[in-house]
Amino acid sequence: MPVYFLYVAFCIASVLLSLSSAAESKARSCSEVRQAYSAKGFSLVDVPHQEISGEHLRFCPQGYTCCTLEMEENLNQQSKLDFENLVENSSQSMRTTFVTRHKKFDEFFLELLDNSEKSLNSMFTRTYGKLYMQNSGVFQDLFTELKRYYTGGNVNLEEMLNDFWSRLLEHMFQLLNSQYHFSEDYLECISKHTEQLKPFGDVPRKLKAQVNRAFIAARTFVQGLTVGREVANRVAKVNVFPGCRVALTRMMYCPYCRGLPGLRPCQNYCRNVMRGCLANQADLDTEWNLFIDAMLLVADRLQGPFNIEAVIEPIDIKISEAIMIMQDNSMQVSAKVFQGCGQPKPLGVGRSARGIADVFNARFRPYPPEERPTTAAGTSLDRLVVDIKGKLKESKRFWSNLPDDICTTVKLAEPDEEQCWNSHIQGRYFPEVVKEGLTNQLNNPEVNVDITRPDTFIRQQIMALRVMTNKLKNAYNGNDINFGDSSDEGSTSGSGSGCSDGCTTEFVYVGTEAPVIGADRSDERTAVATGKSLSPAPSLLLVMAVLLLPHVAMQNQRR
Repeated sequence: MPVYFLYVAFCIASVLLSLSSAAESKARSCSEVRQAYSAKGFSLVDVPHQEISGEHLRFCPQGYTCCTLEMEENLNQQSKLDFENLVENSSQSMRTTFVTRHKKFDEFFLELLDNSEKSLNSMFTRTYGKLYMQNSGVFQDLFTELKRYYTGGNVNLEEMLNDFWSRLLEHMFQLLNSQYHFSEDYLECISKHTEQLKPFGDVPRKLKAQVNRAFIAARTFVQGLTVGREVANRVAKVNVFPGCRVALTRMMYCPYCRGLPGLRPCQNYCRNVMRGCLANQADLDTEWNLFIDAMLLVADRLQGPFNIEAVIEPIDIKISEAIMIMQDNSMQVSAKVFQGCGQPKPLGVGRSARGIADVFNARFRPYPPEERPTTAAGTSLDRLVVDIKGKLKESKRFWSNLPDDICTTVKLAEPDEEQCWNSHIQGRYFPEVVKEGLTNQLNNPEVNVDITRPDTFIRQQIMALRVMTNKLKNAYNGNDINFGDSSDEGSTSGSGSGCSDGCTTEFVYVGTEAPVIGADRSDERTAVATGKSLSPAPSLLLVMAVLLLPHVAMQNQRR
């Protein structure tokens, strides 16, 4: 009888052992791992069907495993690629903002300049005909230099605008006094004293201040979009250092080796890994936020007193107003010039301004508002600025938020704290989450980060942002920093006008006894005032035509 009971007990034990072995065999199956591993594009050759001993593993727990050494190395490489894609994809929207808005602003500003030049050319051609076309180079050069400045050329706006008004004075003075011959030296004498003569009233001073500030703000803002785009694109190409790659492999793919390929990492575990791997990127955040703040300041200027659209679109009207003022003051200006630069030589008999006046016979046809050229893409600067300000605000704290965004927004991590991978098994993750930034990684439990060796490449991007922020702050205050010459990186030029030491602040009136032919600087010094100077004799018909026609045109346009 006892033997019978022993036999029954043995049989029961054997059955239980068999059932236990079957259950264990099922738990150690690697079929899900094989499927997930194959989906990554890897070959299934030599991939075990059941767990094997894991003493060979370098990164993952060395218990029973579904990973061979080759599989672990492949997954280590894959974790690097996955992380690079995660960072690039997570920053895609922000980087696209800088690319697309830079293109929009650039197109807008360039088309604004083109349309303004076309408007002036059309208006002046219909008003002045041949007279304008023969002197159109003065205006073409103005727009050429404005475009060259905007596109990054080394152009001093103040000097360029002064030169424009001086050349315009030279051309107009000759037209209004066409009965005289003027040498190059004589014309140089006229242009030298443009500021003291003030032939165009206060228009040059006001326009210079408006153009200076508007163009400085516009160019610097677009330069800022360029720098933001380049820095974001460069930083998005992450450097996956060895300690980061090991941590990524343990977090993303060690569940494969444990036979749990669908198990995602715990939230706080993911945060520690990402904050360690992106420690240098997070250090960019302080300078990035200052850069964004400076961009927002200049954007405010684009909507306010530095609005380039409000300055450039009506520039033809402003120049026409200046020409009218010159007509009002033509006799006084001519008298002062003849006194200061000498009496010019008269031309031959029969040469007068009557032929010039004939070109004004055609009636001026103003631009109807619906015919004025539209700006880029039919939009306005205000709409562009409102859009970009919203996008810029969204990009603040981007780099310090990036580690957590990857874990949560991309859904890399598992929100259920009990059903997640904690670096060893499925279960809760207990270590604390470290703060962002390189120095805070000293106590990171997951990533081995050398806090004594900051990423040189990231530091270069921080410096690029710092330089651009300084330029933006200067632009906000109406000051320019030279983009064209790297040797003058720190030099600035204000938007105001003024005289340097030694410049003449008053026009010295010197009369002459006789006409001065081919007047030069020596003639000026020796032409001592003694008596009468010849009075200018501009054609009355010319003065009235040039004076009234632009005025009529402007009144029609304003209606």
